[in-house]
Amino acid sequence: MKKKFIVFGVLLTALSFTKMTAQINFGEKALGAVQKGVAGFTFSNADAAALSKAAVDKMDAEHEVASATDPYTLRLNRVFGKHTKGEDYTLNYKVYKLKEVNAFATADGSVRVYTGLMDIMDDNELLAVIGHEIGHVANHDSQDAIKAAYKKEALMDAAASQSTSIATVTDSQLGKIGSSIIDSKFSRKQEADADLFSYNFLKSNKYNVNAEESAFRILAKMSEGSEATFIDKMMSSHPDSKQRAEDAKKRAEKDGLYKPYVQQKIVNTAPVKTTTKKATVKKTTAKKK
Repeated sequence: MKKKFIVFGVLLTALSFTKMTAQINFGEKALGAVQKGVAGFTFSNADAAALSKAAVDKMDAEHEVASATDPYTLRLNRVFGKHTKGEDYTLNYKVYKLKEVNAFATADGSVRVYTGLMDIMDDNELLAVIGHEIGHVANHDSQDAIKAAYKKEALMDAAASQSTSIATVTDSQLGKIGSSIIDSKFSRKQEADADLFSYNFLKSNKYNVNAEESAFRILAKMSEGSEATFIDKMMSSHPDSKQRAEDAKKRAEKDGLYKPYVQQKIVNTAPVKTTTKKATVKKTTAKKK
């Protein structure tokens, strides 16, 4: 049986869908072109979004994506369907049918949630976790990470060049970029800011803010099990889950909203259609006396 892994962090976050400064033409041999220079090449938010979309499209093709009628998709749409637009971004959601406990959001607005996460968290806890991922998107945390990954994987052969010629991204390099960025680590401040974004997201939309503490308690408990070594490796630069749970509790207490959270029933099955039968009225005829 596969172990559940926790890998929280955004793949490629940098928003602001402005006009591209470089033509992105994804084909089989050249999946993109992004302008570069060595010390600080031009890499706009639009470039990050375009490269992000290419990486997500590749991952979508390589993973089992829940269909539009799959119960997991129906649940995700029910929970997040009305939260597709932010100040500078538009989101789209899909479910990966994998047992890993994972969720990520990318620069082009793609949000991917694993069934492993949906199996252990209720709707409010799910809102808290995905709200955290959206916080990384809204805060533009990973623009430098994707830039660094692009320079490392796509421009290796041109590292000594000072030219501004167009470099192409092959399918192989795109895969490496995706792997490189998912392994990138954000600062404790960036994680704390994303946590705060999640709390404010829950609060402003009138959800139960105490679900954020509960979500981190679940992660903290998992980190004490067989997954601990992997989690320590992946989360080394992240604040401790127990501390993040305490921070979430303090925020709720400060707002006078704290109440110990009781996890709700987790339903990942399609709603049962109920049919109502029409009542039949038997006609009776009075007997003549």
